[in-house]
Amino acid sequence: MSKHYALVIDDERDIRELLTLTLGRMGLMVETAATVAEARERLSERRYALCFTDMRLPDGSGQEIIAQIAAHYPETPVAMITAYGNVDAAVDALKAGAFDFVSKPVDISVLRRLVQTALKLSEEKRSEQTSSTGKLIGDSAPMNELRATIAKVARSQAPVYIAGESGTGKELVARLIHELGPRATAPFVPVNCGAIPSELMESEFFGHKRGSFTGAQADKDGLFHAAHGGTLFLDEVAELPMHMQVKLLRVIQEKAVRPIGARAEVGVDVRILSATHKNLARLVELGAFRQDLYYRINVIELRVPPLRERREDIPQLAARMLERLAAENGGVAARLMPDALDALRAHDFPGNVRELENVLERAVALCENNSIGVEDLRLLPAERTSAGAADARPGPLPPLPAAPVRTELRPPAWAPEPEADGYPNDLAAAVAETERAAIMKALDLTRWNRTAAAHHLGLTLRQLRYRLEKLGIE
Repeated sequence: MSKHYALVIDDERDIRELLTLTLGRMGLMVETAATVAEARERLSERRYALCFTDMRLPDGSGQEIIAQIAAHYPETPVAMITAYGNVDAAVDALKAGAFDFVSKPVDISVLRRLVQTALKLSEEKRSEQTSSTGKLIGDSAPMNELRATIAKVARSQAPVYIAGESGTGKELVARLIHELGPRATAPFVPVNCGAIPSELMESEFFGHKRGSFTGAQADKDGLFHAAHGGTLFLDEVAELPMHMQVKLLRVIQEKAVRPIGARAEVGVDVRILSATHKNLARLVELGAFRQDLYYRINVIELRVPPLRERREDIPQLAARMLERLAAENGGVAARLMPDALDALRAHDFPGNVRELENVLERAVALCENNSIGVEDLRLLPAERTSAGAADARPGPLPPLPAAPVRTELRPPAWAPEPEADGYPNDLAAAVAETERAAIMKALDLTRWNRTAAAHHLGLTLRQLRYRLEKLGIE
C-alpha cells in the first residue's frame, strides 16, 4: 500500500515537531515548511493527502496557501492552525476553501479525528454523486446548479446555511451534503428547532446527568452526542431562543458540550448544517438572532430554488410522485391529462414541492378512471392562466380583505356585557374571535389548503396548525 504524505506549514518548530510525531504515529509520511515560499516549493514537488498551515507565516499568510491549494490542488484537504479563540480567522479560512481548522494548543484527540476525516475525503472517489444527487428531481438550470454546489460543499467541513421557502426540500439537500461527504457512514441527525420546548432545549441538545433536575432519572445523551462523527442538521434554526443561541455558538467554537449536571465538557466531532424559511439576515438586523452565530453557521450559504423558478421540472416531479403513490397503494400510476399538466405548470405553488405532492395525492383520490383532469386538481381559478401558456405568469391569490377601521371601541354582539367604562369584559375572547375570523377567511379563500392559507396569513404551516388546534377549528 502506498504511503500517504502530509504537509505541515508552521514557523514554530515545536508545532512542526508535534504534528510530525502525531501524524507519523498514524502512518503518515510528514514533510514540513516554515514559510510560504517553502510551502509552494513542496506543493509543486508532491501531491499530499492533507495539509496543515499556520495562519501567520514570516513571508505571508496561511490564506495564500489555502487559496493556492483550492485553485491548483483541489483534491488536497487543507486545515488552518489558528490561535485559541480566534473564530474570525477560522471562519475566513473555511470561506477560502479550508477543510477544517485546529486551535493552538493542539488537542491530540481532535487532531486525530480531523486527520481520519481528511483521509477519507482524500481517498474516496465521488462515483456515487450522480445516483445520490439524482434524488433531486429535475433537469432545469437551477437544479443543475444546485447539484454542482452540493457536490462542492460536501467535500468541506464548513458549516452550511440552507436558505429556501417552506416545502422546497431543504432537509433533502442537507442529507445529500452528508451522503456525499466523508461523514456518509456516520449518523445524520435532523432536528426541528421549533418543535422543542424552550425549557427542554439544553437537555435535548447537550444531554444531562442523572439527578441533575427533577425527572432526570438516568443519564441521557444529547443530539450532539448522537451526531458524533456525523452531521447535525438544525432545521428552522431561526426558532432558537436567545439563550440557546449563545450556548450553540460556544459549542461550535469549542467543539465540546457540557451535559446538564456534568462537571466537565465532552468533545464532539459534528458538522453543522442549518436551515430556515425565514430571512435570517433580517432577523439579525432586528436583534432577534445573534450576529456572531449567524456568521458562524453561514460560512457557506446555499439557496434552494422555489418551484415557481423551475416550472419545467413539474412534469418530471409529478410523474415521480404519481409512481410513488401508485406503489404505496398497490395500483397503476394515474395519468395527468394535458389540461391538468398545463394547470400545474401555471400554478405558483406557494407551498412548493410539498404542495404539489398534496395536490396530486388529493387528485388521485378524486379522479375517475385513473386519469387526472384539471377539475381533479382543485386549484383556484386565479392561480391558473386561461390558456395555460408556458410563458404566462399567473397572478397571486387575492389578498385577505382588510379589517374595517373602527372609529370607536365597541364590543362585538357576542361579547359579554361591557363594564361601566365602556370596554369589553373579556379582551382575550375578542382577540380570539378576530383571529378565528381571519383564519376562516383565509381557509375559505384557499379552499382549505392549509399551506396556501398559512402563506397568506404570514404564518408557517406549523404555526397555523397550532392556532387551528387552539381555536378548535377542524
